Amino acid sequence: MGKLFTSESVTEGHPDKIADQISDAILDALIAQDPYSRVAAETTVATGLALVVGEITTKAYVDIAGIAKETIREIGYVDNTDGYNADSIAVLTSIDEQSADIALGVDKAFESKQEGATEDFGTGAGDQGIIFGYATDETPEYLPPAISFAHRLTRQLTKVRKDGTLPYLRPDGKSQVTVEFAEDGQTVKRVHTIVISTQHSAEVSLEQIREDIIKYVIKPVIPEELLDEDTIYYVNPTGRFVIGGPQGDAGLTGRKIIVDTYGGTGRHGGGAFSGKDPTKVDRSAAYAARWVAKNLVAAGVARRLEVELAYAIGVAKPVSISVDTFGTGTVEDEQIVEIIERVFDLRPAAIIDALDLRRPIYKQTAAYGHFGRTDVDLPWEHLDKVDAIRELIEEENIEQKELAV
Repeated sequence: MGKLFTSESVTEGHPDKIADQISDAILDALIAQDPYSRVAAETTVATGLALVVGEITTKAYVDIAGIAKETIREIGYVDNTDGYNADSIAVLTSIDEQSADIALGVDKAFESKQEGATEDFGTGAGDQGIIFGYATDETPEYLPPAISFAHRLTRQLTKVRKDGTLPYLRPDGKSQVTVEFAEDGQTVKRVHTIVISTQHSAEVSLEQIREDIIKYVIKPVIPEELLDEDTIYYVNPTGRFVIGGPQGDAGLTGRKIIVDTYGGTGRHGGGAFSGKDPTKVDRSAAYAARWVAKNLVAAGVARRLEVELAYAIGVAKPVSISVDTFGTGTVEDEQIVEIIERVFDLRPAAIIDALDLRRPIYKQTAAYGHFGRTDVDLPWEHLDKVDAIRELIEEENIEQKELAV
C-alpha cells in the first residue's frame, strides 16, 4: 500500500460553518456600505440562539439580528424538525468599537511614522501573525487532492438536499476522504476510504441513506477511475444522525481553519478568516500567500510550494518571507524569495488594492473552503502573475533545474 493522507470538509449547515457564514454576512453588509469598515465579528450558535460579539468601527448601519436569521434561513434551518429555526431563535449582540490603540497602527504604518520617512506605507498590519500559503500541481485547482475531493462531496451533499433529489437530508453534514498515493508520493493512485455523515429525517432507513449517498453524492463527483472494489465507504457510521446543527453541537466562528485552508497539508499559522475585514493579515495575507504560491507553481517554479509570511502589528512590510518547495523546486528557495519580493507587494494596503478586497465577497468563502474554488471567482485564485514571474526568471538568467518529481 502506498502513502495515505486524509482530509475532511463540512457542509454549510455544520454549526461552526453557520457561525462563519453569519460573521462574514455581517462583514459583507458593512463593507457594502462602508468599504473602510473595521470588523472583527465572532458568532456562537447553540440551541435556539445566535450570539454575535466583537469590535466594529464603521459608518454603516446594518441589522445584525436580521442578517443572522436570513443567513440561517438560506442554509436551510427553517423547520422545527431540524431542531433550529431561523424564525424562532434569539439573536444576542455585544459589539464595541475597535481599540484606539490598535487603530493607531492600522491607520498609519510604523514605517511611515519614522523620522525622515518619504514614502507612505499605507495600512499597518492589524495584528502580528504568521501566515502560510500553499499550492500543488496535483489537481487542476492547485489544491491537495484529499481536501479537493472532500469539498466536492460536501458541496454535492448540499446540492442534492436543496434541489430535492434527497429530500430527507437535513443541513448538517461532513465528509472525509483518504487518498492513496503512488510510489512517487505525488500522484493519486486511488481513493482508499470515503466517510459521509449527514443529518437526516427520522423516518428514513440507514440502508436507504447509504445507497443514495453512494449513488447521488459520491459517484457523481469522485473520478470513477479512482474508485475500485476495495474502496471503503462509511455512510453515517454511528447508525443515526437525526439531531444535528446547533441543537446537536454548539458552533463557533473560526473553528474549522483546516477545512478553510489545505486540509492539513502544509502548515497553518493559527489565524481564522471569517468575520475579519482585510486589514487583518490573518485573512488578507493568507489570501496573498495563496496567490503567491499558486502563481509560482503555475509558473513552473515548483510542483509543491509553501510560503510563510510574518507580520508585526502596525508594521506594513512582512518581517520575514520564507519558502519550502519540499524538494520539488526548479529554482533555489532563496531565489524564490527574491522573486516574491520583486513581483509581489505584500504590505497590507497593497494586498487590499491588488486583490480588491474592500468588497462584499466574503460570505461565499465561509463554506467549502477559501482556496481552490471553481464555483466562485476569487481574486487570489487568479493566475495573473505567472508571466511576470517567468519574465523575471528570464531577465535575471536565473538557472532552473528540471522540474523535480
